[in-house]
Amino acid sequence: MYLCNKWQGFHDYLTDILIPPDTMEERNTKLETNKKNNNKLFPILLIIAAVIAVGLAVWLIFTKSDLNDLQAEKEKQRQMFIAELDSLMSEHNEIKEEYGELADTLHVKDSVIRANAKEIKNLLNYKWEYYKINKKFKKLQLVAQTYVHQMDSLYRENKALKEENVQIKRKYQKQVDITEELVDVQKRLSEKVEQAEILQTYNLKAEGIQLRWGGSKQKETDRARRVDKIRICFTLGENNIVPEGDKELYIRIARPDKLILTPSRGDDYSFMYQDEKLQYSIRKDIYYDGTSQDHCLYWSKKSEKEEMKEGTYYVEVFEGNNVIGATKFHLR
Repeated sequence: MYLCNKWQGFHDYLTDILIPPDTMEERNTKLETNKKNNNKLFPILLIIAAVIAVGLAVWLIFTKSDLNDLQAEKEKQRQMFIAELDSLMSEHNEIKEEYGELADTLHVKDSVIRANAKEIKNLLNYKWEYYKINKKFKKLQLVAQTYVHQMDSLYRENKALKEENVQIKRKYQKQVDITEELVDVQKRLSEKVEQAEILQTYNLKAEGIQLRWGGSKQKETDRARRVDKIRICFTLGENNIVPEGDKELYIRIARPDKLILTPSRGDDYSFMYQDEKLQYSIRKDIYYDGTSQDHCLYWSKKSEKEEMKEGTYYVEVFEGNNVIGATKFHLR
């Protein structure tokens, strides 16, 4: 209403200035007519203003609602990106764990994936744009897929190398087995040759002997107190490989207490066996011509007062660096 009054006053002022006095009556008539017209126009202006105000209010309401919807949709998209990012990184870590040490060969690409994921997460936590995040996320997905493909390729290559290595090891082991078998055969043949070059004794027997009637008669006995001598008899087998010549035979008789029966503990009754000095009980020099030979050797007590111990006696026959026979007997 205030605006309308101002407008009417301004209109009258202009009319007084611009319209000549001789037309004042005509002017008053027009003013009266205009006033009536303005009174009719005023309600229409009010209606138009009200419609504009209502429209503006409605527009503001709908605009606010749309903004809220847009904000909710944006938050939904943000949460979707966060979930997909977490899923992608979780799958990436599982792949790394599955491939173990093999994953260390792609540590550079792994660093790139982690750096991109960190950048996207930081953007999502602050001001972000859908298209910018979407572009970066697709790039990250592509790098992650490339990582998986390269890892699969490395796994296949590594598997092939391992299988090839297994085949090589098998072939090598087979060759080693063949070589060891040949060496073993050669060793056995060598041992057989060496064994063939060693004199062998057969029918080795040791026993106690009792002298009767002044020593003119001998009797076998297993009574320790009656034993005067110990007799050891054996046969040297035929052997064409052993070189003919003089041989030295040594016999060691061990009492039940492991003490060796010997005429003396000095070096005169010792011999060398495999770089070790041993005491002997009996020595005999023979000539071996490759044919079978029978021998009997005797050990005698130093005096009649010497008593033989009860128990098991052990007898060994030596020639060179070899034990060519062993036996035992028991006295009670």
